[in-house]
Amino acid sequence: MNDASAMWPALSYPAWRDTAITLHLWTQIVGKVRLALTPWVNHGWQVPLYVTARGLGTSPIPCGREIFEMEFDLIAHRLAVRASWGAERSIALEPQSVGDFYRRILDLLQEMGISVRIGEMPNEIANAVPFPRDRLHAAYDAGAAHDFWRALVQADRLLKLFRSGFLGKASPVHFFWGSFDLAVTRFSGRVAPPHPGGVPSLPDTVAREAYSHEVSSAGFWPGHEAFPQAAFYSYAYPEPEGFREARVPPGAHFEKSLGEFILPYEAVRKAEDPDAVVLEFLSSTYAAAADGGRWDRAALECGLGVPAKVRRS
Repeated sequence: MNDASAMWPALSYPAWRDTAITLHLWTQIVGKVRLALTPWVNHGWQVPLYVTARGLGTSPIPCGREIFEMEFDLIAHRLAVRASWGAERSIALEPQSVGDFYRRILDLLQEMGISVRIGEMPNEIANAVPFPRDRLHAAYDAGAAHDFWRALVQADRLLKLFRSGFLGKASPVHFFWGSFDLAVTRFSGRVAPPHPGGVPSLPDTVAREAYSHEVSSAGFWPGHEAFPQAAFYSYAYPEPEGFREARVPPGAHFEKSLGEFILPYEAVRKAEDPDAVVLEFLSSTYAAAADGGRWDRAALECGLGVPAKVRRS
């Protein structure tokens, strides 16, 4: 598939807002199933979803001495659940309330012999309603959900390429269902000052553990109520002096309301070479964080990875 409009589809947040909100809440329900059954890993890396060849998936989740996985198939538009003991079930992704979706998932898992209890309150959403009581959010536009996934495929590909140019500790490229974004994080190796917390509906202990060490983090999200446009983003914690004044590629800017550098998705999809624009944004904003924070760049960095070519040690 080489058509640019298919690889970088239009993604107007206002046009698919209702579906985006509903899908965000559905992913939280599935993510919380993984959270409830998976041992904690540093920085909460045990909870995200991952971009797959068909949508967004959990990867294997422990279930006693077996495993199962859940995948939002955004081609066939179903939530598929597959287990290592051979069981398989699915739920159609179609207009239905968050409350109905919540009950259907728990009933389906029970039918498969998977017993789990999850927190009923959404995370990182202001004025949230518990999943079982949410009858308001029920939209699902299959075409819009598919376009979102197609954009995630491109973002995932480029973030993974960017990640390959770092020898230090770095996170996987993963989709956080709390903030509904795809992210990758690089670490300086030094401990950071305690995070102040204050994220809506997220325990401060979780935020402090996630930001226990200095980071330069970047990613992609489809927009939200406070910033209703899709964009690539980049930030540093702690933010070094002069970070906001760093030079970034044309079209990008520091968004004070978010405390992050922003590269609008629309600017990327209209660019002659979208890959180059995104990689320049990621590299320049990381450099601003690393230089401002006095990271040991010579020890931490390397060239971008090349398939089947071993790095020289």
